[in-house]
Amino acid sequence: MKFAIAVFSPPHAPATRRALRFTEAALAAGHEITRVFFYGDGVHNASANIVVPQDEFDSAAAWRLLIANNGLDGVVCIAAALRRGTLNAEEAARWERPAANVLPPLELSGLGQLHEAAQAADRLLCFGGD
Repeated sequence: MKFAIAVFSPPHAPATRRALRFTEAALAAGHEITRVFFYGDGVHNASANIVVPQDEFDSAAAWRLLIANNGLDGVVCIAAALRRGTLNAEEAARWERPAANVLPPLELSGLGQLHEAAQAADRLLCFGGD
C-alpha cells in the first residue's frame, strides 16, 4: 500500500511521534511512503533551531534521519514555513533574513505537493492539528 503522510503538529507533540512511528512501521512492513508533508505547526520539524532537552526524544532529528535513510520525499509547506520563520537559504536571501534554518533532507515547496502526494497514494494519513 502507498501512504502519504501529513504532519500538522510541532516536534514536541504526541501526534508527531505517532506519525513518525507509523511511518517507520509502514516502511518496515514493506509499504511505500509517497511523501511526508509538514504543514501548519508541523513545519517546526524542519527547523535547525529546535533545542530538545537531553532527556527528551528529538522527533525533528528522527524525522530527518528517517527521511534521509529511506530516500523519502520530505516536503515543508513554504507558506506555513515563512509565517513561522522556517527558511531555507534561498528564502532567507530573498527576504533578507540573517540565516536559514531548514535542514536537509527537507525541502520547502508549495501545498500542491500535498495534493500530488495524496493523488499518488492509496491513503493520506494526517497527524496532529487543531
